[in-house]
Amino acid sequence: MSDVESSGSSTETGLSPTRRNLLRGVAAGAGLAAAGGLLAACGSDSDDKGSKDKDTSSGGTGQVAGATVTFGSNYSDPAVKSAFAALTTAATASTQVKVKINTVDHNTFQENITSYLQGTPDDLFTWFAGYRMQYFAAQGLAQPIDDVWEKIGGSFSPAAKKLATGLDGHQYLVPIYNYPWVVFYNKSEFSKRHYSIPTTWDEYVALAKKMKSDGIIPIAFADKDGWPALGTFDILNMRINGYDYHTKLMKHEVPWTDQGVHTVFQHWAEILPYTQSGANGRIWQDSAKALETKQAGMMFQGTNQVAAQYVTDKADLADLDFFTFPAINPQWGQDYMDAPTDGFMLSKKAKNTDAAKAILEYIGTGPAESQYLKTDQWDVGLVSGLQVPTYNAIQKKSVEEIGKCKAVAQFMDRDADPAMATAMISIIQKFIDDPSTGNIASLQKSAESQAKAIYS
Repeated sequence: MSDVESSGSSTETGLSPTRRNLLRGVAAGAGLAAAGGLLAACGSDSDDKGSKDKDTSSGGTGQVAGATVTFGSNYSDPAVKSAFAALTTAATASTQVKVKINTVDHNTFQENITSYLQGTPDDLFTWFAGYRMQYFAAQGLAQPIDDVWEKIGGSFSPAAKKLATGLDGHQYLVPIYNYPWVVFYNKSEFSKRHYSIPTTWDEYVALAKKMKSDGIIPIAFADKDGWPALGTFDILNMRINGYDYHTKLMKHEVPWTDQGVHTVFQHWAEILPYTQSGANGRIWQDSAKALETKQAGMMFQGTNQVAAQYVTDKADLADLDFFTFPAINPQWGQDYMDAPTDGFMLSKKAKNTDAAKAILEYIGTGPAESQYLKTDQWDVGLVSGLQVPTYNAIQKKSVEEIGKCKAVAQFMDRDADPAMATAMISIIQKFIDDPSTGNIASLQKSAESQAKAIYS
């Protein structure tokens, strides 16, 4: 649940938008203190004629064939913008519903999402699974699409349907893709130096020590934007404490002062000497370049970022490979990972819900996902048994590894209250600067204090 990247990156990079500065506007994005106007482009030039008389809660609000629906999109980077355009063109061909895309810069879209949905939104809009979908559903700013899921449900796994389900048990989202957070490396470098893939924590630490003695940075790492380190916390937490613990902690059903959290930070402190120094002042793209140029041996992050950066930099994508994060607690092994899911929702104020639902029904099919993924070299579709001829080795392996998981998380900034995720950004950056045991205890107390205020 998302989201890309960093200060310092531009919309000319062609990167996926899955993590772009997701937490910069998190308070507005979750409706915690929404300020500012509507998204300038979304719905700004669509046909509003007669909309005030529409009863959009009934579902039967207009013709389908020949109708036009508007689609608010945060897919502003070139590559995903093109993929989304191809998807909606195919949707029109299948449904005879015309689609007018209103694209807004990814950050602007997220920073103004609440006021946008409360104002004059488009019929459909791009968004994220998990808490972020559930929040707007609970606020009554999105329409349930159970009838759509009655038609497309057979194409998705129960886990995918769960990701689309609100707190009230109704479905509100049609997913389009997800991507795993894994440990990347260059095959040629591992082969040349005779490194073996670590499957346990001890092997991982030993490999990091060996890389450092060989004169290379063991683990490329950057956290200037705050969100990348949330992924490291997530995977350590799930490896040490399990998936259920992760979900309870994100809901504050487990206190942040718990020993399990302390153990996460202790393990993290053990590998910090082998991670790229100065992380709080570096954007993730620069860490990816360190991996590309063989200055670093490994990097833990999403395929949506690292593989995308290899493509953008015209680096050797064929040399890039990954392994799932090593096991720490044998009870959980390598059963879980973060695999954020993006998709599409129907706004409460949609002018033609029948036509909009027709588009969503098409998007929830194998041909639709295949069409989108023709130009997407890092994400993977969620339709069961999907076969995409254009999948590269990274995508094929992503499907395999996600499929092995007993559960997938949506990333801290999607599984937790966004305000808590924002608080954890500052706390984790302070930990990176000072991973001492005393500071860990102090930071846990701070996290718990803020959690009590946020979740009360």
